[in-house]
Amino acid sequence: MRNVLITGCSSGIGYCVAKGLRERGGYQVFASARKDEDVERLEREGFKTLKLDLADPESVQDAVYELMLRTNTELYAVFHNGAYGQAGALEDLSREALEKQFATNVFGWHQLTTMLMPILRQRNEGRIIYNSSLLGYVALPFRGAYNASKYAIEGMADTLRLELADTDIKVCLIEPGPVESRFRANALQALKEQVNIDQSVHRFKYEGAVRRLEKEGPAAPFTLPPEAVLEKVIHALESPNPKARYRVTVPAHLFWALRRLLPTTLLDKLLLKISINENQ
Repeated sequence: MRNVLITGCSSGIGYCVAKGLRERGGYQVFASARKDEDVERLEREGFKTLKLDLADPESVQDAVYELMLRTNTELYAVFHNGAYGQAGALEDLSREALEKQFATNVFGWHQLTTMLMPILRQRNEGRIIYNSSLLGYVALPFRGAYNASKYAIEGMADTLRLELADTDIKVCLIEPGPVESRFRANALQALKEQVNIDQSVHRFKYEGAVRRLEKEGPAAPFTLPPEAVLEKVIHALESPNPKARYRVTVPAHLFWALRRLLPTTLLDKLLLKISINENQ
């Protein structure tokens, strides 16, 4: 049995991957979540669980120590997934809001990786898998904090892959486009908490953004269920030569190609048009 740690398992991609790997067999999955009620629910469903708040350094440290005890310091892989999207125009976001975004989406992932690295190195094998986004290589308005956090993860993963080139520890990026999850609901909550919409010069644009975030069901074309990500994670875990990047959904593939082919000015016009259309 290979021990795998997955973060952000309360719902969406993290929950789907944890459930899928457990059903696949051959994996002992440790599913983590931030809230007590989510941890308790996962336990009732039979998961091995860890309470983990990525924004809290002590919580990360405690979770790693507990994982080491429960696995006898044997770990095959970590799937970094726990994150949220801070919506809002960059000029409306405080330093505190940006720091909070990075604390969860970047700093927590980095701390977890560095603390798990000795466990992976002792066997000189394993997988470090980062759940990034198509917003890790193209930007959209009013998503600047999330964009920046995913750009950072892309850079960290690329660097770590080079630094581990002389080992059998593989580093992979999953780059999904629109996937069914609670992501929009959480983004709406973060927007309302951190942005004074009524006082913003963008207040009329926010009306469309709020409608999009409140919309039930898929809000973008080509949205896929989280099982599409599970398929890529399985390949990253089991292939002897996993890919550096796994793009998921048509938009992820399309924008990767457009970013390479179009001049920046044309790509900007396209992205602005998409933003306007989705917020109407």
